[in-house]
Amino acid sequence: MNTDPMQRAIALARTALGSTSPNPAVGAVVVRDGSIIGAGYTRPPGQAHAEIGALQQARGAARGAALYCTLEPCCHFGRTPPCTDAIIAAGIGRVVYAVTDPNPRVAGGGAAALQAAGISVERQPNPAADELYEAFARHVTTGLPFVVAKFAMSLDGNIATRIGDSQWITGPLARARVQQMRKELDGIMVGIGTALADDPQLTARDGNGNPLPPGLQPVRVVLDSAARLPSAARMLREPGRTIIATGHSIAPARIAALEDAGATVRAFPGSDNRVNLTELLAYLGSQGIVSLLVEGGGGVLGALLDAGLIDKVYAFIGAMLIGGAGARSPIEGSGATTMADAWRLQRTAMEPIGPDWLITGYPTPGYPTQGGG
Repeated sequence: MNTDPMQRAIALARTALGSTSPNPAVGAVVVRDGSIIGAGYTRPPGQAHAEIGALQQARGAARGAALYCTLEPCCHFGRTPPCTDAIIAAGIGRVVYAVTDPNPRVAGGGAAALQAAGISVERQPNPAADELYEAFARHVTTGLPFVVAKFAMSLDGNIATRIGDSQWITGPLARARVQQMRKELDGIMVGIGTALADDPQLTARDGNGNPLPPGLQPVRVVLDSAARLPSAARMLREPGRTIIATGHSIAPARIAALEDAGATVRAFPGSDNRVNLTELLAYLGSQGIVSLLVEGGGGVLGALLDAGLIDKVYAFIGAMLIGGAGARSPIEGSGATTMADAWRLQRTAMEPIGPDWLITGYPTPGYPTQGGG
């Protein structure tokens, strides 16, 4: 076989990221005599799951064949019938999956149902598949979105010059990677400072720079405690949805102006009239936002880090030196008092992207335990 079936299933699942929430993005292939005879991936909510698409493509040849899928097949009714019923009816002889369903209400149920029907079932762990479902696992167990902090900084740790110029720290290949992230995640959040300074569009775009259709756009979220975003802001003219998270005591006329411009305005009052981040994240999770990309600025990222609400970090490092005592840091907030209190990234990876670098990791408070990875 030219393509490893599980790797092919993972690649299919990645094509569905950003279009399936709150359902997980799954890829599946049907294999007979070493050849892939059917392939599918999760369609938008209410449409066919990956296994159904693969079985439909394989048709009658699926009987006695093997099904490889990135996630344990579902055994419960949602908007669509259980995939396990379709697998059994198709006569599949063997099922290989990479990740056990993290939903505590159904974990292991799909595999058990298939085994009860006489189908051979095998779990084949795969780190790339695990990463596919880290956001889904967070959401299905807590109701909160998986929060991904993204920033670009120079080698000397700055995100802008002392006069605020920030375009561009990284090159076009790194910026293209950010567009892919925006496509794959459900929401994108910035603070009002970034919104006012840059007037960003906050859209996912294709390789030609054109915005993707509304259904593929991340939900835009602006932390704007005083509702200062202009109703003429560019993001409000872009396809997709914009949520403005405010504090309290916002003038009704100001709310009406933003809503007339197409925004959804919601109040999450916290201390000092700041936005209550925990309540905001709970609301976003209730809206089916499983993953949230936070692009800054430093105050927003600092507040999230201080509250322990960042699940993953994407740090782009531009091959440049900015200097200047007044240059800005990517993460502000209160920060750690001692180095022992600092957040350490675990399971780190470093990847060159053109002349720049991308460091990925998962923040954990304090020093790692002895022997930790």
